[in-house]
Amino acid sequence: MSEVTEYKKILPEELYRKLDSFVEDLGIDSKDPRKKGYLIQVLHKAQSLFGYLPEEVQKFVARKLGVCHSEVSGVISFYNFFTTLPKGKVNISICMGTACFVRGSEKVLKEFENFLHIKSGGVTSDGKFSLDVLRCVGACGLAPVVMVGDRVYGNVNPKMVGDIMTDCIKLANSMEENK
Repeated sequence: MSEVTEYKKILPEELYRKLDSFVEDLGIDSKDPRKKGYLIQVLHKAQSLFGYLPEEVQKFVARKLGVCHSEVSGVISFYNFFTTLPKGKVNISICMGTACFVRGSEKVLKEFENFLHIKSGGVTSDGKFSLDVLRCVGACGLAPVVMVGDRVYGNVNPKMVGDIMTDCIKLANSMEENK
């Protein structure tokens, strides 16, 4: 039995095949002590495929790299970027780094929470949007910063939230059309 189907999975088999192929293409030697150096790279790929890193994905990655599950979960819990909870189709992140906070990102966050009817860390009931906070995106000159996927919005104030959400709704709709 292949490693892809070695144990019961809830998430789509196709995504596991893609992750398996990605790891195989890295050419990692299971006896190489440096194999742990690939862990973050593989976790980034896994999160981009699955959207999050639940325990079943963590165990798959551990088996593929020949490391303990605890090592995988330790890396995930250490780095803020990784998440073990599902996100919405469109993830909205508000920077709460010092520059952004001083320039009003907390008010921007409150406005997004009011608009979406969820708190930071939550997902809308339809699964379209999730709302998170970040510590710093390195765009302090644009503070306060909001990220929607890979798009950066700078100098955001609470009055801009409606326009940003219009963009988010268009993005969510286009994602559904491209299914």
